[in-house]
Amino acid sequence: MAFVILDPCRGEKAGECVSVCPVDCIEEGIKQFYIDPDICIDCGACKAVCPVSAIEEEYDLTPDQEKYLEEAEEFFANR
Repeated sequence: MAFVILDPCRGEKAGECVSVCPVDCIEEGIKQFYIDPDICIDCGACKAVCPVSAIEEEYDLTPDQEKYLEEAEEFFANR
Protein backbone atom coordinates (compact mmCIF):
# COMPACT_ATOMS: atom_id res chain seq x y z
CA MET A 1 0.00 0.00 0.00
CA ALA A 2 1.11 3.56 -0.63
CA PHE A 3 -0.08 7.08 -0.19
CA VAL A 4 -1.06 9.18 -3.21
CA ILE A 5 -0.92 12.95 -3.69
CA LEU A 6 -4.10 14.36 -5.24
CA ASP A 7 -5.19 17.50 -7.08
CA PRO A 8 -5.06 20.02 -4.18
CA CYS A 9 -1.26 19.77 -4.34
CA ARG A 10 -1.28 21.25 -7.83
CA GLY A 11 -2.31 24.64 -6.52
CA GLU A 12 -0.18 24.54 -3.38
CA LYS A 13 3.03 22.49 -3.78
CA ALA A 14 3.95 23.37 -0.19
CA GLY A 15 6.44 20.51 0.22
CA GLU A 16 6.15 19.74 3.93
CA CYS A 17 5.64 16.11 2.93
CA VAL A 18 9.13 15.87 1.47
CA SER A 19 10.89 16.87 4.68
CA VAL A 20 8.99 14.40 6.91
CA CYS A 21 9.21 11.30 4.70
CA PRO A 22 11.52 8.79 6.42
CA VAL A 23 12.29 6.92 3.18
CA ASP A 24 12.64 9.90 0.81
CA CYS A 25 9.99 8.61 -1.59
CA ILE A 26 8.44 12.01 -2.45
CA GLU A 27 9.74 14.06 -5.36
CA GLU A 28 8.65 17.29 -6.99
CA GLY A 29 7.31 17.13 -10.51
CA ILE A 30 6.25 19.95 -12.80
CA LYS A 31 2.59 19.84 -11.74
CA GLN A 32 2.82 18.56 -8.17
CA PHE A 33 4.73 16.32 -5.77
CA TYR A 34 4.59 12.57 -6.30
CA ILE A 35 5.00 9.61 -3.94
CA ASP A 36 6.87 6.60 -5.29
CA PRO A 37 4.44 3.73 -4.61
CA ASP A 38 7.25 1.17 -4.71
CA ILE A 39 9.19 2.88 -1.91
CA CYS A 40 6.41 4.28 0.30
CA ILE A 41 6.19 2.42 3.63
CA ASP A 42 2.69 3.69 4.42
CA CYS A 43 3.73 5.51 7.59
CA GLY A 44 1.32 8.44 7.10
CA ALA A 45 3.79 11.17 8.09
CA CYS A 46 3.17 13.00 4.80
CA LYS A 47 -0.58 12.97 5.21
CA ALA A 48 -0.33 14.38 8.72
CA VAL A 49 1.60 17.49 7.60
CA CYS A 50 -0.08 18.28 4.26
CA PRO A 51 -1.61 21.76 4.62
CA VAL A 52 -4.21 21.15 1.90
CA SER A 53 -5.21 17.55 2.70
CA ALA A 54 -3.98 16.36 -0.69
CA ILE A 55 -2.71 12.95 0.42
CA GLU A 56 -4.80 9.78 0.65
CA GLU A 57 -4.12 6.09 1.02
CA GLU A 58 -4.08 4.16 -2.24
CA TYR A 59 -6.96 1.93 -1.17
CA ASP A 60 -9.15 4.88 -0.17
CA LEU A 61 -9.07 6.45 -3.63
CA THR A 62 -12.32 6.96 -5.48
CA PRO A 63 -12.41 5.80 -9.11
CA ASP A 64 -11.91 9.38 -10.35
CA GLN A 65 -8.84 9.79 -8.07
CA GLU A 66 -7.07 6.66 -9.32
CA LYS A 67 -5.55 8.70 -12.14
CA TYR A 68 -3.25 10.33 -9.57
CA LEU A 69 -1.77 6.95 -8.64
CA GLU A 70 -1.26 6.22 -12.33
CA GLU A 71 0.46 9.61 -12.77
CA ALA A 72 2.80 8.85 -9.86
CA GLU A 73 3.66 5.42 -11.25
CA GLU A 74 4.36 6.96 -14.65
CA PHE A 75 6.46 9.76 -13.12
CA PHE A 76 8.76 7.28 -11.39
CA ALA A 77 8.81 4.79 -14.29
CA ASN A 78 10.18 7.48 -16.61
CA ARG A 79 13.06 8.43 -14.33
